[in-house]
Amino acid sequence: MKNYELTDWLPTTKKEVELRGWEELDVIFFSGDAYIDHPSFGSAAIGRTLEAMGLRVAIVPQPNWRDDLRDFKKLGKPRLFFGVSAGAMDSMINKYTANKRLRSDDAYTPDARPDMRPEYPTIVYSHILKELYPDTPVVIGGIEASLRRLSHYDYWQDKLMPGILIDSKADLLVYGMGEKPIREIVKTLQKSGTKNLSGIPQTSYLAPSLPEKQEGDIQLFSFEQCLSDKRKQAQNFKHIEEESNRMKASRILQKTGDQVIVVNPPYLPMTTEEIDAGFDLPYTRLPHPKYKGKHIPAYEMIRHSVNIHRGCFGGCAFCTISAHQGKFIASRSEKSILKEVKAITEMPDFKGYISDLGGPSANMYRMQGIDQNICKKCKKPSCVFPKVCVNLNVDHKPLLDLYKAVDKIPGIKKSFVGSGVRYDLLLHQYPNGELNKIARDYTVELIANHISGRLKIAPEHTSDEVLNCIRKPSFSYFYQFKKIFDKINKEKELKQQLIPYFMSSHPACTEIDMAELAVISRDLNFHPEQVQDFTPTPMTLSTEIYYSGYHPYTMKPVYTAVGKSDKLNQRKYFFWYDNKYKSDIHRSLNKLKRLDLFKKLYR
Repeated sequence: MKNYELTDWLPTTKKEVELRGWEELDVIFFSGDAYIDHPSFGSAAIGRTLEAMGLRVAIVPQPNWRDDLRDFKKLGKPRLFFGVSAGAMDSMINKYTANKRLRSDDAYTPDARPDMRPEYPTIVYSHILKELYPDTPVVIGGIEASLRRLSHYDYWQDKLMPGILIDSKADLLVYGMGEKPIREIVKTLQKSGTKNLSGIPQTSYLAPSLPEKQEGDIQLFSFEQCLSDKRKQAQNFKHIEEESNRMKASRILQKTGDQVIVVNPPYLPMTTEEIDAGFDLPYTRLPHPKYKGKHIPAYEMIRHSVNIHRGCFGGCAFCTISAHQGKFIASRSEKSILKEVKAITEMPDFKGYISDLGGPSANMYRMQGIDQNICKKCKKPSCVFPKVCVNLNVDHKPLLDLYKAVDKIPGIKKSFVGSGVRYDLLLHQYPNGELNKIARDYTVELIANHISGRLKIAPEHTSDEVLNCIRKPSFSYFYQFKKIFDKINKEKELKQQLIPYFMSSHPACTEIDMAELAVISRDLNFHPEQVQDFTPTPMTLSTEIYYSGYHPYTMKPVYTAVGKSDKLNQRKYFFWYDNKYKSDIHRSLNKLKRLDLFKKLYR
């Protein structure tokens, strides 16, 4: 393990800037997360990207916004711009539960302190910087800004909000993964100042009026129109989601007050060479020394893990990945991955176990369209729903080869897959018999050699109607996969568990659906432990249905449990085996005239 110096991290204080001999900074980045110099954390990834361009970059992690604002003043004004991100999670999901209760911890903060970031840090930090340095550009990014780039429903305020550029007063918004647009922003600022920032792909800006029309422009209903008619917000979302999942997308325009939010089309997905270049930057892979002796839960979770790709073509209705990373997979080379694994083996606390070789979905590595010309015309949000696309290359052989290569590295005892696996990709019957054989081989390899006693998968629900709304396959696939899982465990003399994730209160889910889920769980001898109550998050299909009451693709009404009591009534069925819920469940099912379900549950 290398003995690092303080200057091996990007500077966070005036003293650290001086240690590098710098008199001026080019970019100062403010983040709602602690500074962990690891490619899984956005502030480090963008900071190292800018550093590789020869820029002098500093990071101010979790600045104090409640005092005399010394954290915002201590490094002065940068030559180019301020960068702002709320962190790796939307701040409101990070601070509140689905029932809007304040959480007692924050995984991205030293010692999990829950009070180190404000609500909506993107807005708070940006406001402060514009007040202190009105002439310096502020560029916002990260998942909180990315998913709020246009009008969106905010669950915590229970109202429709305008695009975040309006409230933040920032000069430019970067959406999605930021390495490519941030490089172009730097080049533009160095060449012509702020004059040409409006033309950068994968960014959004405010215009005083509708810009000159371009071919393919999509003009959404205005924010004010959406405020007066929820159906117009639902109709807008269909365009937003489709353009988020196209290779060649259109520019999107939305009038908001007397201004226009302009969202430029995204860049093409990163090539293997481009994504490798980002992951191969000189990260220490460690928290900044200022946190010595402190516990940061998010770091503990990923310190011995490796991200092998970005993007997910699952298109799940409640998931934000397609709106942020997109559906097209950008995979690292095996060489780059093995280089990172070797670096992990040299860490002094490494015991021989890689905790996760994964990504947004663990088994989508190297998968893409067979004929890219077909992909260029496609705007479907999912490549696997309602069925696996015939143009999708679903070959699991590159993953099998990668697992074997990792396990051969000296010092590796075992490599686990901790990310979620799409088991429908493993069960689908492909015309190519060789692909079916490879999928079976992968399934055996995964279950026999890459599970740390438990495999977590996400069927989400048991009702086909609810699953159709979620864009997930029928629960019959779960039965098939469980049968294979049990068979392999028996053959290999293993005693591993299959842990399903389930969700309550998702659009289309009724209380009876939850009671039936409980009955099925009982019959399978599951006591659901990986459960969640649906939390509406900005820019997802599920949230638009929750807010508007309509499905954006059909404009038909969809029932959704909205009130707190309705949501709790659904959630209780997860815990049917706890006697304190029994009388309440009896009362509810009696009222619904479904005591047959009560008898099945407690027979």
